[in-house]
Amino acid sequence: MRGRVLVITGTGTEVGKTVVTAAVAARALADGQRVAVLKPAQTGLPARAPGDAAETARLAGRLTVGELARYPDPLAPATAAERSGLPPVTPAETAKAAEELAEDHDLVLVEGAGGLLVRFDALGGTLADAATLLAAPVLVVVEARLGTLNLTALTAEALRARALPLAGLVIGRWPAAPDLAARCNLRDLPVVADAPLLGAVPDGAGALPPDTFQAASARWLAPALGGRLDPATLADSP
Repeated sequence: MRGRVLVITGTGTEVGKTVVTAAVAARALADGQRVAVLKPAQTGLPARAPGDAAETARLAGRLTVGELARYPDPLAPATAAERSGLPPVTPAETAKAAEELAEDHDLVLVEGAGGLLVRFDALGGTLADAATLLAAPVLVVVEARLGTLNLTALTAEALRARALPLAGLVIGRWPAAPDLAARCNLRDLPVVADAPLLGAVPDGAGALPPDTFQAASARWLAPALGGRLDPATLADSP
């Protein structure tokens, strides 16, 4: 039986996509699922350095890692590919790789680079195009800070325009001392996205030892993602 594919994107760069991907993977592994993580395009790293997919495996545990292309410049994949002289990755290649992984895994997590509409290639292919080819739901990693509502609403609108299902939202860097904006955004984010808030991963969680990360991930994610968080309790933060 073919496994599920979940595409994970963010409202921008440095919002915590990799750590959220690792948390989702950790919960699936704890449930006994066979998990694969696919990073279509890794940018900003030399050839032998551990990438985002390897970091997910380090934090989450034993899983299959896939990476289709790597470019040294920390830029959007299309620009990084052009500058490096290497071929770009395409939505079709991404979808094919994810489908192949789904043949012998229960869950395949496809982590994008940057946001939903960052270009893969000169033809304008994006992660959204790969999700369309896969007919896969999309999980959006968002920020807690002031300004997140507009970025989240735009991402949700882009998904609706492509008839792509929005699985939900996860806050990628929930602060230890949330300010007024962050606390209010707990209520407002699901409204502007018309999608549930499914988790909040603490800022700095990626620095935890793997065994601590794996155990704690259940407290960060809602039952829909294999955890036990009630997102309503986040509003009780001081």
